[in-house]
Amino acid sequence: MNNQKIQNYTPGSHPDLLPPVKTSGPLAWVRKNLFSSTLNSILTLFSLWLLWSIIPPFLDWAFFNSVWTAANRQECWDQMASPALGACWAFIENRFSLFTYGFYPPHLYWRVNLSFVMLVLALIPVLYEKLPYRKYGLIYSAIFPFISGWLLVGGFGLETVDTDQFGGIMLTLILGVTGISFSLPIGIMLALGRQSNMPILRILCVVFIEFIRGVPLITLLFVASTMLNYFLPPGTVFDLLLRVLIMVTLFASAYMAEVIRGGLQAITKGQHEAGDSLGLTYWQAHRLIVLPQALKISIPGIVNTFIGLYKDTTLVLIIGMLDLLGIGDASLADAQWAGLANEIYIFVALFFFLTCFGMSRYSIYLEKKLHTGH
Repeated sequence: MNNQKIQNYTPGSHPDLLPPVKTSGPLAWVRKNLFSSTLNSILTLFSLWLLWSIIPPFLDWAFFNSVWTAANRQECWDQMASPALGACWAFIENRFSLFTYGFYPPHLYWRVNLSFVMLVLALIPVLYEKLPYRKYGLIYSAIFPFISGWLLVGGFGLETVDTDQFGGIMLTLILGVTGISFSLPIGIMLALGRQSNMPILRILCVVFIEFIRGVPLITLLFVASTMLNYFLPPGTVFDLLLRVLIMVTLFASAYMAEVIRGGLQAITKGQHEAGDSLGLTYWQAHRLIVLPQALKISIPGIVNTFIGLYKDTTLVLIIGMLDLLGIGDASLADAQWAGLANEIYIFVALFFFLTCFGMSRYSIYLEKKLHTGH
């Protein structure tokens, strides 16, 4: 006889039992995802070995054996048993102001810092839908680029700063934020123009989009930096940064137009007919019915274009503008800090990864929030 106590339960009163260990919990996940077959088991073990070979030495180099305070490269290396054993992060700490502000006058750093704070405040109404008085916040977000431009360049009561003194993270954000802010509305107008029934408007939009998409960005930057002045009246002064901002924005707008056009083509004809049946005008129907659905469909492509544009800002190094990467390359020419390329490129890569990863995660959040298939 089995000594286990047997209990009888009336129908519907039996307590819930935990599922078997092999079918739920961490062990089940590991078995299903990492060791589900012989090949997966081999790949898992190989990946673990590869991570063990890479991560501990990197942590030793980047953190445990690194130097954070030093006046120059030699002093950094003197604090290590061997220069190859640790990173010299003192280089980043020593040049952090240069990496952040470029050659902006130090006594005017407050204007850049204020612009950074204003940028965060301008992003809040755009990113968070339930913000109180969001309508007024969006108005502020729309005029922020112009306020920030006046604050950074000066004039009208502020000391003027030449744009050739812009650099580092400040220049990267100026290029990225300006391109992202203006390329989306211009891209929407180009996409609508390409689908217009007016032949002249449609042809102009098609020619512009195909020409821009058929030319590398670096070519447009060279045109902006060297050739554009030849097409202007003699004596005309056209700021280089402004020229680059225009070219970057137009370049991103062409790609954005194709992304949004794909979203517009995914909208069924019945949606347009629904707007007509309600007596809505063309612009009302697109604003209230068509564009919200098209933009929702296009979110992955839109954010992908934003991220690509943001990373492409490093190309301005080719025409002599020193963004974050350009400042890093220029700093390596200093004899006191020569030989620290690893630290520079890791710092630049980490900055771009954090900002781009943030954009991608918000894109995923927005897709889930607007998902209507459930």
